[in-house]
Amino acid sequence: EQRMHPQVIIKGYRIALAAARESLEALAIDNGKDLALFREDLFRIARTTLSSKLLKHEKDHFAKLAVDAVLRLRGKPNLDYIQVLKKPGASLKDSFLEEGFILEKKIGVGMPKVVENCKVLVANCQMDTDKIKIYGARVKVDSLEAVAEIEKAEREKMKSKVDRIVKHGCNVFINRQLIYNYPEQLFKEAGVMAIEHSDFDGTERLAAVLGADIVSTFDNPEETKLGACQKISEMMIGEDKVIKFSGCAENEACTIVLRGASVHILDEAERSLHDALAVLYQTVQDTRVVHGGGSAEMAMAAGVLEKNKDVDGKEHAAVEAFAKALQQLPMVLADNAGYDSQDLVGKLKAVHAQGKSTMGIDFTKAAVADMGPLGIMESFRSKMSQLCSAAEAAEMIIRVDDIIKNAPRQRDGGM
Repeated sequence: EQRMHPQVIIKGYRIALAAARESLEALAIDNGKDLALFREDLFRIARTTLSSKLLKHEKDHFAKLAVDAVLRLRGKPNLDYIQVLKKPGASLKDSFLEEGFILEKKIGVGMPKVVENCKVLVANCQMDTDKIKIYGARVKVDSLEAVAEIEKAEREKMKSKVDRIVKHGCNVFINRQLIYNYPEQLFKEAGVMAIEHSDFDGTERLAAVLGADIVSTFDNPEETKLGACQKISEMMIGEDKVIKFSGCAENEACTIVLRGASVHILDEAERSLHDALAVLYQTVQDTRVVHGGGSAEMAMAAGVLEKNKDVDGKEHAAVEAFAKALQQLPMVLADNAGYDSQDLVGKLKAVHAQGKSTMGIDFTKAAVADMGPLGIMESFRSKMSQLCSAAEAAEMIIRVDDIIKNAPRQRDGGM
């Protein structure tokens, strides 16, 4: 609108982005070396994340579950070790964290319900007689004896397969596919617990937490890596029986069991909890945190405006526009809360002009307050990512010279 070339605007934005990043890094607090303080930071971030979601009424409870689960990872970059299990019934506050892995399956009939010092073979193979996979193929026999011989050959082949599995030295066999009656009977005779039909996601995650390979052939036992855990047992959650794996090889594994009145509530609770886990996981990677409530944006805007004093030429207007955009964020937050945004942001600008960089908007009282005592914290890494992504998106849009639209297809007059 002011007839400025896109490259000039982009140059100004990049000057402003560098100043904003510098201000944000100056605001960051790092308690990574003090576990107690860092845990408190994580708890505050989780509470802040859950405040706008379904779980806000039980945010302290779920914040504690999320922090405990993420800290068990001990910095490992794999959120798959945290399983979220949804079980309808009871209320949200009855949700709990269970150490170890839980598989939503039942132990086979007649198998031992508890096994200790487990060596686990995780497989994805067919435990049924081989079928002729040609459409229309048939086997014709001229006597019942021939049928008996075919069945005997099938049983011998299955027995050979089970014997090869047992030679691996495992005392627990978990298969992604079905295990039929005859092989299940053979496993029982060999003293091996057999668990069938574990879903694919469950099998992948289970192999990861047990430190095992997923195998489909059993000819080379020495090349197969068995999983290990201290104990496998059956437990009840609500009205369902599940299998619990305790003391896994990758001991960081844990399961958050969500309880709730309906499937819809549980789905929304899982989405809310996943957001909190993702933010905490990022914070564990980079332990710095910043205050929330719009305080970081206002402080960055102040830093950009300070830098703008040294900028001359047309870039000056672009840097100023960048600062104004940052100041819009607290205004949007206030508008969403239904408050007088102009009044609140005006007060916020005044206190930030005095150098009080931790001041933000307290949405419970519709007033400007210090975010530190209120415990409103955000992840530094997340905030930095938002800032850089927004600046890059703005640059991309500015580079667009024009938009060419196809003319709409003419409809036939008779339609």
